[in-house]
Amino acid sequence: MDTLVTITVVSDSPRKADAAIDAAFAEIRHLEKLISFWDPRSEISALSREAGIRPVKVSPETMDLVEKAIYVSRQTDGAFDCTMGPVIKLWNIPYNKTIPDSADIKKALELVGYKAVKIDPKNSTVFLGRKGMSFDTGGIAKGWANDYAEAVLKSKGIKAGLISIAGDVKGFGRKPDGHGWRVGIENPRPKGKDDAVLASVELLDEDISTSGDYERYIIVNGVRYHHILDPRTGYPARGFESVTLITPEGVWSDGFSKIFVMGPGKGPALARKLGFGIVTVTDDGAIHISGRDLEKRVTVYR
Repeated sequence: MDTLVTITVVSDSPRKADAAIDAAFAEIRHLEKLISFWDPRSEISALSREAGIRPVKVSPETMDLVEKAIYVSRQTDGAFDCTMGPVIKLWNIPYNKTIPDSADIKKALELVGYKAVKIDPKNSTVFLGRKGMSFDTGGIAKGWANDYAEAVLKSKGIKAGLISIAGDVKGFGRKPDGHGWRVGIENPRPKGKDDAVLASVELLDEDISTSGDYERYIIVNGVRYHHILDPRTGYPARGFESVTLITPEGVWSDGFSKIFVMGPGKGPALARKLGFGIVTVTDDGAIHISGRDLEKRVTVYR
């Protein structure tokens, strides 16, 4: 997953705990080989190579991810678009320190469009309709993998645990003290070490994921350009500093946190409609909390 993965479990047996954790890590490595955007041997990379040429037969796991990514793309009306790879590669934030030429952005956008992805579940094939297209799993795969890892842990008899793939965190069951798993939400504009955590929430069989403009960005002429790109314009989305989603399934918290692109009006409204909890920080620094009874469950530290 090209990031730090940690797994914590509650068990009365160290041997049982170690075996379960090893199995969960093995599952994550298996998924990574299938869906890595950067591994040329993965099934996702094969989709890009065969784009505009022929459908690619994929595993049930990859088909599951593709179908769920298309669902998020549809529900957000393309604010999350699983085919943004050409534009993401063009910006390459934060490694590229300059703003791409507008003509190059426009050309890259011609290769973006989730509606051009054709799925044949019966034959287990996926086809990207235009040559040069690519399927980008980066905005949804970590939460999706959390769900699979949780299923493996439970199959090994683990009733409570915490799985973290980068900033996507899933907590299930209860700790020995009877409480859920308290997880912090990062402050997008900290003034010092004592200000690093904006808020915290106790996860009750839930996954939490945050999309923010502070994780990967560059400053050019005093303007912040971050990695959350708007598929409509090809430029970084504006209106939020961070968007945190809390949902029962990791694939949805990860994928739908990209409603960051929809802005302060439509984004939270969609989250509430779908029954998700949401914590946002708008670009004026204001904090907004709604859904899943979060107003009672979130502790804000500022």
